[in-house]
Amino acid sequence: TTLPGVLENSSSVGLALIVWTLTGVITAISALCYAELGVTIPKSGGDYSYVKDIFGGLAGFLRLWIAVLVIYPTNQAVIALTFANYALQPLFPSCFPPERALGLLAAVCLLLLTWINCFSVRWATRVQDVFTTGKLLALFLIIIMGIVQICQGNFYWLEPEHAFHPLQPYDVGRIALAFLQGSFAYAGWNFLNYVTEELIDPYRNLPRAIFISVPLVTFVYVFANIAYITAMSPQELIASNAVAVTFGEKLLGVMSWIMPISVALSTFGGVNGSLFTSSRLFFAGAREGHLPRLLAMIHVNRCTPIPALLFTCLSTLLMLCTSDIYTLINYVGFINYLFYGVTVAGQIVLRIKEPDIHRPIKVSLAWPVIFLIFWAFLLIFSLYSEPVVCCIGLAIMLSGVPVYLFGIYWENKPENFNSFVAKLTHLGQKLFMVVYPTEGSEDGNEDKDEAG
Repeated sequence: TTLPGVLENSSSVGLALIVWTLTGVITAISALCYAELGVTIPKSGGDYSYVKDIFGGLAGFLRLWIAVLVIYPTNQAVIALTFANYALQPLFPSCFPPERALGLLAAVCLLLLTWINCFSVRWATRVQDVFTTGKLLALFLIIIMGIVQICQGNFYWLEPEHAFHPLQPYDVGRIALAFLQGSFAYAGWNFLNYVTEELIDPYRNLPRAIFISVPLVTFVYVFANIAYITAMSPQELIASNAVAVTFGEKLLGVMSWIMPISVALSTFGGVNGSLFTSSRLFFAGAREGHLPRLLAMIHVNRCTPIPALLFTCLSTLLMLCTSDIYTLINYVGFINYLFYGVTVAGQIVLRIKEPDIHRPIKVSLAWPVIFLIFWAFLLIFSLYSEPVVCCIGLAIMLSGVPVYLFGIYWENKPENFNSFVAKLTHLGQKLFMVVYPTEGSEDGNEDKDEAG
């Protein structure tokens, strides 16, 4: 989904490939910083927990606020729309699928996966395993076909004199947007930090997962893009509403149906993974008193976070009302990168404030400095290029300030208000048959076993 946006904003094939590669490198650097934070502050909740512990409750709440309202719902909406686009593309080979059909199928996908996640943790993890396998097979099929194309001499747009031929004048602001959209494709590199407490031996397995996954994903993305370029012109890539489908039609002939099905399966699993991860963030926020307790509760028998899943489902359905995928990606990319920078800056602050704290992993401070320089470039030029999108993102974030002051900072609320909230929570518990998990309970242990 992000490929046409990255290519269009980069203005040339060569620069687009550089953007994909550099985005992978920057992702690896930020993952190293998060690895140190994850084992220094071994709490589930990821950057929310780190920002809260280092910069205080308000900063942590704002991170949680935009994650609950924007990041998770938008991420899920984008992936669900991509699933719908690829699933419907074979039915509309000569035109774009109708927007209403896209939105309806995306909503069906979301509702089905929400039900699966509410019904069983085991089912959710099985779905993730199966569809992740489908995603990798599809990407490796694309790479193999690209290698065949290169061996046959089809690499016109990879030759330097053609690769860097500008499709439109280069613009620094648009290049920054290309990096933002590329970073969306790498989203998920910090998901293990959300379940640090559930990992077996996190001091060893967290960095190991980072060292294996980020280089692998960077390799797959870069070479998949090279494969696309061997079969399609930049103009065709930008115009295509489903790049893998167009690629398959050109190279697979009667077997071209494999590509839309493979990508649809991949994105289906992506929505499932996002739903699965979001519940951990809700639990961490509710445990710290930053979210209603109901959102951290799990079903008494199924051990699934039904209220959190239903809340995420509802907010994502509202996001589906916006059909412009690239605007959604820009919203998520800008806000995400804003707090990635704040979190990495927190690593430096923590080194200064608590130099003697135990750090099982300790990376050179050169890495967070490099990331922050890139981060500043990206945000400044993104704000210059798309001020409305960025300002809307900032406004959404700052809208959490009065909510924090009313809901958390104001501790001595009227007794009637507290009683009303307690009754609502009790009603929600009866309606969804959920309870607040306690440490060492069977619920928590089953959930931990499934995550492991």
